[in-house]
Amino acid sequence: MPALRLLGRKWLAASDDLVFPSIFELLFRFVWLVLIALVVEVLYPVTWQCQTEGWTGGAFVRLYLCGNLALQASLMLLLSALAQQSAKGTITDTDARKLVSPLLLLKVFLVLPEVALNVMGTMWMYCDVIECDVTDKFSSIVVQSIVLFNWVQLALTIFGLFMVFDPLGSVNYDEMLDTPNQARHHRKVTGLWSRRFRWAFCWLKRDEHGKEAFQQVAALLSALFRSTDLVPSDVVAGCVLLRVRQKRETREMRRIQMLNDEEPIYTTDVNKVFSETPPWMNLDHALHYLRLSIAAYGWPYVLYRHCFTGFCKLARHLTCCCCRPKNTIVSDDNCCLCHFAGVKYMSKLSADDIIFASFNNSVFELPFCVIVDHERESIVVAIRGSISLSDIFTDFTAGSERFEADGLPEGTAAHKGMSMGAAKMLRRLNPVLDRAFQQFPHYDLVLTGHSLGAGVAVLVGIKLRPRYPHLKVFAFSTPAGLISREAARYTESFVLTVGVGDDLVMRLSVHSIENLRTKVIQTIHATKLPKYRIMLNGFGYALFGVPARDLESTWRRPEDLEANHSDDSTDALLSQGVSTEAALVSRNVFTRRFSTARLFTPGRILHIVRRKRMGIEKKVRIQEPTYEMRWACAEDFMELQVMPRMLLDHLPENVHRTIETIVKEKHHYRVTAVV
Repeated sequence: MPALRLLGRKWLAASDDLVFPSIFELLFRFVWLVLIALVVEVLYPVTWQCQTEGWTGGAFVRLYLCGNLALQASLMLLLSALAQQSAKGTITDTDARKLVSPLLLLKVFLVLPEVALNVMGTMWMYCDVIECDVTDKFSSIVVQSIVLFNWVQLALTIFGLFMVFDPLGSVNYDEMLDTPNQARHHRKVTGLWSRRFRWAFCWLKRDEHGKEAFQQVAALLSALFRSTDLVPSDVVAGCVLLRVRQKRETREMRRIQMLNDEEPIYTTDVNKVFSETPPWMNLDHALHYLRLSIAAYGWPYVLYRHCFTGFCKLARHLTCCCCRPKNTIVSDDNCCLCHFAGVKYMSKLSADDIIFASFNNSVFELPFCVIVDHERESIVVAIRGSISLSDIFTDFTAGSERFEADGLPEGTAAHKGMSMGAAKMLRRLNPVLDRAFQQFPHYDLVLTGHSLGAGVAVLVGIKLRPRYPHLKVFAFSTPAGLISREAARYTESFVLTVGVGDDLVMRLSVHSIENLRTKVIQTIHATKLPKYRIMLNGFGYALFGVPARDLESTWRRPEDLEANHSDDSTDALLSQGVSTEAALVSRNVFTRRFSTARLFTPGRILHIVRRKRMGIEKKVRIQEPTYEMRWACAEDFMELQVMPRMLLDHLPENVHRTIETIVKEKHHYRVTAVV
């Protein structure tokens, strides 16, 4: 950071990104140099005995061998200098790496003689143009291999240039300070992302909803990353640094709690947690409906959980194509009803208990099942979470739009993609519910889902509540940016949201991503480490955790981490020696927002975390609860946390395992107390 400027344009790489590529290529070329030196030792005397002398015989071969030897030695020296210069300074200290651009330009120009020599080697080894046969088999194999690998390396170089090419790299930041130029650049970046999506996902269904999703996601990505001057490696390094920063902040919070002798926020007492909740709001019901939510994922989830035996588990639930009834309750499944088989296997229900199942999956349209739960006397609507590219585009159509329903406060806004998904789903769901309640009029209505399915379930529940006032929603790992704050409070009476640990999606919203972007930029400015050290530390953190010494030694001044997101922050960056351009860009990022409406997690939120064993518990095996929990508020999930388990804690099987463990331990301790 900032991006590398070469040949009059910006590239999606920085001057400090060349340490590891240069070292890797240096080792590779060292092996080439040794092999070519051995070949020269063997073949150079032989070239004087070729059938012809001159440019079709011995002189041609000698020029190729000596030229390759000299070129490899020159490139090794150049790569050593490039790695050494690229390793200098911090991420924002570009003046320390001012020699990287000319060195890199020299390396680009050396591609020309390298290609010429490789053409000569190809003519010698693979064509009958040069009249100088090689009788030594080892030398022949080495030269052929070097020629082949040279072409591969050239192809990889071209591919690498394509990957780091920025189509809008000719834009200067001086031009971006004017509002009209900013708007024009935003439109260009949005159009670029939209074209990329159309090319990369050309197989997705092309309709007005797909085009709208592409435009919405393109506008979001453009708004998040335009004018930041961040390259992909900066984002990775920033996330590593953010992990250190967040662990440091957590340590400080714990220290303050210990000094103030505050009571723990989380508790292992399940009865105490649910002492003031309605009877339906309990973990036994949550575990039951979570199983039905997972069942909605169908056969892909079965194969994911049982890679080798999944087909055998599905086989007895499949339907023969020839025996499939014409009037079926299943819509948009394949000929063998594989999705339906997955639902039956995971839910442990018979086909008679599933009164409708739609597996149509496109942008803004989610599969769902309508199930008769005789055990709990309820009609259950289980909505599938994200599992396809169409679902991902629904997730990332994350702007807010007006959401209206009876009972909601005026001016309520909701996640646009999920709101459109709820509207499309209701058109198919309402007739099914009418038929179901004609048959079971005394049953209650329950909606459930995981991840994207949880968000859509909440919005569908809000729409249906005027017709079904006793409706309940069990939402698991619900996305944070779903609905306005007052509407989220309105849902607390009929929505139970369960989140586990450091779940990324529970904290994922446009607002939290924008805050993450701002924190990444601030953290990058505050560090005193070069990028290659940060990357190496990141591998160590992933394997062994963050050591205590790095919590303080990573930063120039730890107090810089608490800088405000304002013009004062710009002055702080300037005082650190950051360029004026970087400071102005940062100020622009701190104040810019994609959406002015902040969206929150709905319902009453139960947050469950793994209990940390302290003191003697680590040495002595004492039977204590594995997890602890508390009732959280929506504001607790407004900031993204870079944690090792932030993806794992979102997976449905881990959520199920967590709740199942708590329920089993609760019953175990109850039985033990009775005995």
